Amino acid sequence: MFDFITEDHRLIQQTAREFAEQAIAPIAAHHDETATFPAETIRELGRLGFMGIEIPEVYGGAGMDTMAYILALSEVSRADASHGTIMSVNNSLFGHTLLQAGTEAQKQKYLTPVAAGEKIGAYSLTEPSSGSDASRMRSRAVRSASGSHYVINGNKSWVTSGPVADTVLLFTMTEPDKGYKGITAFIIDTDRPGFHRGKPEHKMGIRASVTSELHFDGYECPVENRIGAEGEGFKIAMNVLDTGRIGIAAQALGIAEAAFAASVAYAGEREAFGQKIGQFEMIQQKLADMKVRIEASRLLIYQAALAKMNALKNGGRYTLEASMAKLYASETAMWVTTEAIQVHGGIGYSKELPLERYFRDAKITEIYEGTSEIQRLVIARQVSGLR
Repeated sequence: MFDFITEDHRLIQQTAREFAEQAIAPIAAHHDETATFPAETIRELGRLGFMGIEIPEVYGGAGMDTMAYILALSEVSRADASHGTIMSVNNSLFGHTLLQAGTEAQKQKYLTPVAAGEKIGAYSLTEPSSGSDASRMRSRAVRSASGSHYVINGNKSWVTSGPVADTVLLFTMTEPDKGYKGITAFIIDTDRPGFHRGKPEHKMGIRASVTSELHFDGYECPVENRIGAEGEGFKIAMNVLDTGRIGIAAQALGIAEAAFAASVAYAGEREAFGQKIGQFEMIQQKLADMKVRIEASRLLIYQAALAKMNALKNGGRYTLEASMAKLYASETAMWVTTEAIQVHGGIGYSKELPLERYFRDAKITEIYEGTSEIQRLVIARQVSGLR
């Protein structure tokens, strides 16, 4: 149907679907209930090449493109959004950052084991007092008198994979007086003194994707672990969030597809007033609207993936396409899961079915990596040229 989706793309999509159905779906409810990190299946995703799909093979990745990534990610997320979150952070936020902005030595040392699935990476931008407004960061990195390292102090919050990460990409202030332009990026080894993990957050959804605060108390970061120059951190972070938003859109698509498939099946089985509920016009309307929104989301995601691939090849940005895909797909996931519970009635509200998990998982896609409100702001500024 789409000539930009090749046989190789279909193969990786099918591989992801089979693994997700056979290995992830059966354990998803348990890890959601217990809020435990699914280490075994994450390692297997790494062995399959899914933890670094777009990373070149020389750095431990699969060496494929963005289309392969979003196809695989949506299949994994269809089985369990928590696995999708972990996979997305490893690929989009951690992997893409180091691939685009890291030195050769940084890529060899830190990117390779994470892309191969041997270690877990994390990305730390948000703080308790700064979410969408990164200029309000209170954490600090001060260069030592010898110039050999930076001393980092402060707290970070809502760090995906924070409780288990081996390496963290940290964005912190080196020159607070400069606001956004005073932010610098660093690579953090979590086994060094001065690094502490906060207690895991008890979240409504994506509970198997463990999240925590991170605390830095006199942490000494070698100068060679700085990413880019001082003051380039915000630019690096924003460039990476564009690709991260495409990943979240693909995750949202997978959640919506899972809820829709369950609704279609239930509408064809459940009977009321002497007929299948799928024969009632109100149910038919819900199914039709679900399908249209899902397919519209898919096309926006494809458009964003193609825009990113073109930008990586020819230069330029894909901010508008990424924000549109993330906004529409995330709100579609929330809407579809809500309607899916309605189709199922009381049983949809029960933990006997995974629908309530899909519903809880969908909500975060409207929040992280830029809320829906921020996406609308980005889109409006992109199309109007006004600030």
